[in-house]
Amino acid sequence: MRDCIFLVADKNMEAAFTGFFTRVQFHRSLGIRQFAFDPQQDIIVEAGSDPGVYTRAHQLIRPYQKTHRYAVVVLDNAWDGSPGVEKITNNIMENLIDTGWDEENCAVIVIDPELEIWILQDNRNVEEAFRFKQDISLRKWLEEKGLWDASALKPADPKKAVEDALKLSRTPRSSAIYKNITSKVSVKGCTDTAFQMLCIKMQEWFPFDEGQA
Repeated sequence: MRDCIFLVADKNMEAAFTGFFTRVQFHRSLGIRQFAFDPQQDIIVEAGSDPGVYTRAHQLIRPYQKTHRYAVVVLDNAWDGSPGVEKITNNIMENLIDTGWDEENCAVIVIDPELEIWILQDNRNVEEAFRFKQDISLRKWLEEKGLWDASALKPADPKKAVEDALKLSRTPRSSAIYKNITSKVSVKGCTDTAFQMLCIKMQEWFPFDEGQA
């Protein structure tokens, strides 16, 4: 039986998770033991995006009860008709339990507002991925554009911040950018609540093994 199945809402999420979980010694940065991850077997994308994950997550990953010990469902909070983080989390979890998953063996991660909040950091690797070449840092540029408050850890509208930065460098938005960033950037710079929840769950499932350090 494989370790964990990830259901994500779009190709950018798939790329972000693949970039991180295929990096060398990824488990060390999470404080967990190493576990097997194969993008071909352990991650699935819902073509209907966030609303599709919200309504069909339990159906989509039900078959994986036979092949995987744990399940993680990931989607954004920012979409038309979103009922909010708490309701999204509770409804999906209830459906997972009703279809046979043990509550202790699955997690629902709702990124508020959206995935871009995870990848936007004041970091050279992010600037390189965005092909951002200015005399000031990306963060400073976003501050001057009114897209990142100087006192805030993250931009209020991370997707617009990403889109404007890419537009400046005339770089097409692609999943490869997300994979590039997550394969290099330290998770210590990601203080997002949803990401921290994911880390805690992974630490419960895959506790650190001194013999594997």
